[in-house]
Amino acid sequence: MKGKILVVGYGKSGIAACFLLKEKGEDPILFDSDESKDKESVREKLKPHDDITLITGSVPKDIEDSVEMLVLSPGVPLDSDIALHYKNKGIKLSGEIELAYSYEKGSLLAVTGTNGKTTTTSLLGKIMQDYNHNSFIVGNIGNPYTSEVLKTNDTSVTVAEISSFQLETIDKFKPKVSSILNITPDHLNRHHTMENYIREKEKITINQDMNDHCILNYDDPILRDFGEAVKKKVRVHYFSSREELSEGYFYKDEYIYKALAGKKEKLLHKDELKIIGVHNMENAMAAIAMADAFLVPMENILDSVRSFTAVAHRIEFIKEVDGVRYYNDSKGTNVDAAIKGIEAMDRKTCLIGGGYDKGAEYDEWIDAFGGKVKKLVLIGQTREKIAECARRKGFTDIEFADSLEEAVEICRKNSVKGEAVLLSPACASWGMFDNYEQRGDMFREIVNSL
Repeated sequence: MKGKILVVGYGKSGIAACFLLKEKGEDPILFDSDESKDKESVREKLKPHDDITLITGSVPKDIEDSVEMLVLSPGVPLDSDIALHYKNKGIKLSGEIELAYSYEKGSLLAVTGTNGKTTTTSLLGKIMQDYNHNSFIVGNIGNPYTSEVLKTNDTSVTVAEISSFQLETIDKFKPKVSSILNITPDHLNRHHTMENYIREKEKITINQDMNDHCILNYDDPILRDFGEAVKKKVRVHYFSSREELSEGYFYKDEYIYKALAGKKEKLLHKDELKIIGVHNMENAMAAIAMADAFLVPMENILDSVRSFTAVAHRIEFIKEVDGVRYYNDSKGTNVDAAIKGIEAMDRKTCLIGGGYDKGAEYDEWIDAFGGKVKKLVLIGQTREKIAECARRKGFTDIEFADSLEEAVEICRKNSVKGEAVLLSPACASWGMFDNYEQRGDMFREIVNSL
């Protein structure tokens, strides 16, 4: 490419995209609109390619005129000023995921959905790596696709966690097996309407054909309808935790089954897994179905599932203190995910919630307390909004805390042997923390110091 490639975003994805472009003989420029970003720390991360031009604030006119392609990091919306500016000039817009896929030589398995993506991707990744050592786990899980794709070959398998942000910019992206786990309201501050959000999630199948597979949650009416609409262009398989399917995978009487032509095969009991909660049975079914569609022998699949341990920050058991069990569910960054966290608890629970306001409503979350939550401790920007909702719903045992340390201390004082303390905020972490990982790590440190 004769012109310049402008990579937007100083984060992990932007840096990995620059590495890939350099390896392919291109001359990327890395840009971030935030003038406060520290160029020298970014330059350190770019070594040995620290000769890459770094720009903050705005793009100089001479460089702007030479740009032939824009690579957007997932955090940069398509309606951002920079994206709209270049789009209106007729410049090609790509994303880090699409850029990586253009160099993919092996098979791609891709997971999306509002909740459960990380657990399902991690489990599917373990299945594939146990079966084929030449497998990679990439994407929204924290390992940029661009950092691994040049290692792929015709026998490799890439397992990718894909967010709605990443799906905004796909063009030729085509998984051999895809899955949409569920769709509930999230990121509406980015996508503006639920219809837009649904459309972005469903785009994961846009280039698939009848040689490919799509795994869908039968219990989600949006996805059930979507499955009916796309089954003429891609092979659709369902999983369900509520209904006994005649075709697909279902969870009943604490067992996961596979049904084929009306005959059901018992695969494994919930106690054989090291992850808890019905939502994790759904995640397991999705991963099993994807590996099965990729023709991994079922015996291999089940061996990997049995040895899989919980993902950090997703209903992660920290430790027991004075008979009280502490769980880190910092990845519960929206209402539906936080509902899953409560549902997984089998005892009275002191719940820590609140954080950054993504425009969500909290009624369904409060409804899910169902006598299980004994006390709600709220932090962050949304604490007043959540408290008002809870009181309206008749839940009044609420305290505010100004820090996570204070929240944990309140819970410790109000818990007795046989109960639990759960961090499951139903909100993003921004404002008080850089990300949900930092929030969860801090919670773990606080609990381990008790």
